[in-house]
Amino acid sequence: MAPATTSSAEARRLIGSRRRTEAPRRMLSPSPPPKKVKSMEEILAKAHYAVVERGDYGDVGCEQCGSGERAEELLLCDKCDKGFHMKCLRPIVVRVPIGTWLCPKCSGQRRRKIIDFFKIKKPNLTEEKCDSPQDTRKRRRRSASLVLQKKRRRLLPFTPSEDRSQRLRQMGSLAHALTALQMEFSDDLTYMPGMAPRSANQAEFEEGGMQVLSKEDTETLEQCRAMCKRGECPPLVVVYDSCEGFTVEADGQIKDMTFIAEYIGDVDFIRNREHDDCDSMMTLLLATDPSKSLVICPDKRGNIARFINGINNYTPILKSRDLKTYPILCREGRKKQNCKCVRYSVNGECRVFLVATRDIAKGERLYYDYNGYEQEYPTHHFV
Repeated sequence: MAPATTSSAEARRLIGSRRRTEAPRRMLSPSPPPKKVKSMEEILAKAHYAVVERGDYGDVGCEQCGSGERAEELLLCDKCDKGFHMKCLRPIVVRVPIGTWLCPKCSGQRRRKIIDFFKIKKPNLTEEKCDSPQDTRKRRRRSASLVLQKKRRRLLPFTPSEDRSQRLRQMGSLAHALTALQMEFSDDLTYMPGMAPRSANQAEFEEGGMQVLSKEDTETLEQCRAMCKRGECPPLVVVYDSCEGFTVEADGQIKDMTFIAEYIGDVDFIRNREHDDCDSMMTLLLATDPSKSLVICPDKRGNIARFINGINNYTPILKSRDLKTYPILCREGRKKQNCKCVRYSVNGECRVFLVATRDIAKGERLYYDYNGYEQEYPTHHFV
């Protein structure tokens, strides 16, 4: 059957009535808005700091002493572009810093760095406060027996500075000295692989026995350690002397028999350190068997005890002309001594503490006798 046909007019009418199919339009992603170029004034206003270098630095002087001499020792702050002599800064800068350096006024993150350096714990307000020494003495007085005993001198806890900025300055001086000697801060004895293990530190190995730290003095020790963890350090500051190097000064009044610090460092057998050139080794254990004797080596890890100087008590071979000068040298060295090192047995382990032997005034440097127990350490090079 032949297909039906339509007229041309009807065909045009049908085609015109149909909707023409169009290809789907591609959805264009919205174009990002044009970036606005900030002006230099806006950038400088929001920047932490920006220094525009000058063409001539010939007129730059030290902000501390006002002198422009010794240009090779002038440090320029990367924030304020002011100059400071390395020896005029506190603490003194021993070497030219590598990288960015900011002056004390521009270093806003100083407190955060000190807290991280010493791993200070924030105080918990819910914790009970430690009893004051007065309350502790009252309790002991009530419970004391009527038996008369010889009065023994007890250790006193140190009194930290009340001003927080002063304590930050004290800790900053210690952090600077440790960093200058490429040392790490440590508040406890460390036992490293390849050195003496902790099991070797037994007070029972001491030849002739070792005095045991009393219960009252142990409480004082724990109180001082708790204060240090809160950032309440002893009133001491590390200063740099051109003759003595780094040394320690009292930054406040220190009473007699005050606990100053524990001698901290790596514990090693003394036989491993016979040819060591470290000038700050401290005897920890003098065993009956010499192969078990221990020393503290604060060459890689330590605390402020590392920088307390020793007195010159060297005993030379006396000649006839030296008989008059030697007693004078010994007396001068003894006059400077204001603290001592004492070894105690604490929970069966040997520990070394530095204790004040008299009242120490603010600004006075700390000295003690390295050879408090044995005459093995040469001190003729001490000033």
